[in-house]
Amino acid sequence: MRKLIAVIVTFVLLNAGCSQQYSSRRDFHLYILAGQSNMAGRGKVQQQDMQTHPRVYVLNQDDEWEPAKDPLHFDKPGIVGVGPGMAFGKAMAEHKKRVKIGLIPCAAGGSPISSWTKGGYHNQTKSNPYDDALRRARIAMQSGVIKGIIWHQGESDSKPEQAEVYQAKLEELIVNFRRELGDGDLPFVVGTLGDFYVARNPNAKTINTILRKIPLTVINTACADTRGLTPKDDLVHFDAKSERELGRRYAEQMIKIEQGE
Repeated sequence: MRKLIAVIVTFVLLNAGCSQQYSSRRDFHLYILAGQSNMAGRGKVQQQDMQTHPRVYVLNQDDEWEPAKDPLHFDKPGIVGVGPGMAFGKAMAEHKKRVKIGLIPCAAGGSPISSWTKGGYHNQTKSNPYDDALRRARIAMQSGVIKGIIWHQGESDSKPEQAEVYQAKLEELIVNFRRELGDGDLPFVVGTLGDFYVARNPNAKTINTILRKIPLTVINTACADTRGLTPKDDLVHFDAKSERELGRRYAEQMIKIEQGE
């Protein structure tokens, strides 16, 4: 009987909701995952991707916290897979052993940067990427503190007209996120487009040049370089192995910003 009672009590505690799991908001560090499909993830999910971490959580589609595992995103349910978010979260948790990590998936596959503005609409996912990200971030902030944003986007802007104005739009996006979230120095890490994509699209090279230079023009930013990472057969999306490595590279750059390097 005592064992049965113990099991019931444990079940209730585990399902009591996030508000009871985190007595201190300061100890729950939140990160927004934003951009398009290579952030959402299209890698094939394997057993290792389903393994949770005791201190890594995700804000799910119902805006509720649960233990994180791939796929984290839900932008295109039929094709979503492994992205960089889970590996990023685990790496941050291992670096910050006294806190919990909360991931806020907000990427929208196929979204151009023009849809990442107030009122911006993305038809493929029937969403308002920027507005939705802010809404979810504010819900998450009831439980923890936003510590940074990781961004992977640019394939949809790898066209002459869009690439020409990409830097201005990205810098504006960073300013807007920081203002809306109440932190003018909020760390923001971008990621470059894959070598395999650039090789087929010369305008993507322009996007990558801009992404690599962002740390020179905007404070508290960094760039996670994707050199050497490998694609799926579509030559657009990273494979699962590369998505995991990309997540670790994002974490490395985020940690450098947080440490003031």
